[in-house]
Amino acid sequence: MIKITTNKGEIEINLFEAEAPISSTNFKQYINDDYYKNTIFHRVIPNFMIQGGGMTEDMQPKQTKEPIKNEADNGKKNLRGTLAMARTSEINSATSQFFINLADNHFLDHGGRDFGYAVFAEVVSGMDVVDSIAAINTHMSNGHQDVPSEAIIIEDVKIIE
Repeated sequence: MIKITTNKGEIEINLFEAEAPISSTNFKQYINDDYYKNTIFHRVIPNFMIQGGGMTEDMQPKQTKEPIKNEADNGKKNLRGTLAMARTSEINSATSQFFINLADNHFLDHGGRDFGYAVFAEVVSGMDVVDSIAAINTHMSNGHQDVPSEAIIIEDVKIIE
């Protein structure tokens, strides 16, 4: 189990290590490097998802490791409460950023509109925290849309097995 501590509360997740071994290992490496400490949820779209894990509070991107292989074809679906790797339009471009689905987002699944977004974990506790983050007003900031009007800080992420 993994605990994500934010300034809005705690979110506990379980990794799908068997189905998404590359994404799970990548996520744990970033955790072990304390990479996520003091990053933010920088993109919040109600009824869709909250995204974080790569930007500082002043909306500057952090240096990442090399991109990983997209595991969106692992059979896991982008359902409410699942975590998936964020990426660019390049299929194999995921690094540190992830998002938590606020709804069943089937169009993000493998083969929906393109290769899809790799689901690698699910929220097991703290979905109320996720929903409270999703309810925060957003604005434009530093050229980015859907940025929470108040900083949603990821204070720490720990493996608590």
